[in-house]
Amino acid sequence: MSSDKQITLYYSKMSVNVHRVCMALEEAKLSYKTYPIQIAAPKPAWYLEKINPKGLIPAITYGGPDVPGDHPSPSATVITESPIIMEFIADLRPHAGLLPADPVARAKVRMFIDTVNTQLVPAFLRFLKEGASYEPVLDGVRAVQRLLPEYYENGNGTWAVGDTFTIADIAAAPFVARVRLPGKYSVGKYAAGEERLLQDALDSPEFARFKAYGVRLFERPSFKATYDEDHIVSEWRRLLA
Repeated sequence: MSSDKQITLYYSKMSVNVHRVCMALEEAKLSYKTYPIQIAAPKPAWYLEKINPKGLIPAITYGGPDVPGDHPSPSATVITESPIIMEFIADLRPHAGLLPADPVARAKVRMFIDTVNTQLVPAFLRFLKEGASYEPVLDGVRAVQRLLPEYYENGNGTWAVGDTFTIADIAAAPFVARVRLPGKYSVGKYAAGEERLLQDALDSPEFARFKAYGVRLFERPSFKATYDEDHIVSEWRRLLA
């Protein structure tokens, strides 16, 4: 189904937060176009002025005429920050079930996203980019795993919040995928051998539920359509050398 209003996504394959938005758009079956923005480069003046003065991605414009991405229309609505964009997309397509109607379930979705954002994401990025210990990454994984259904350990779990795939799962998927890449490719600024310790821990019985959840996430068509592992690893090698 096509959107009745234009959507332009300011985009980089390297951005995990952009990855979230791409998955949400795919799940909602919304038509959109992308405009590339380099993460590790100064942002154009027009982007800082008209899209996001913080210079961050993702951002979308919604509505207004279909114009080139570097000439955004003043009549379009600009929306920034991946959690806000994901909720906006969910509201555009309520039938997709990305955000539950039930207030308790909605709160659980938001709490799950907050746990990913505050406990897993910072620890993993410090490990990858700054050489911090892998132990806080495992603490973040534990925090996420505690919120998952226990029957993931048997390989037949549903999703993070109930039986329906939601933006909670979308928020987690890019990081659940990337947390295994250091052990697979030995890329990052951590001390030698830390990536192996992290990988061994993630493969241990303690994290069986988290691992089973990842397997299920990675089979989701929206994940497969938006994840480019080779590109991510190549860019990490270039930027983290």
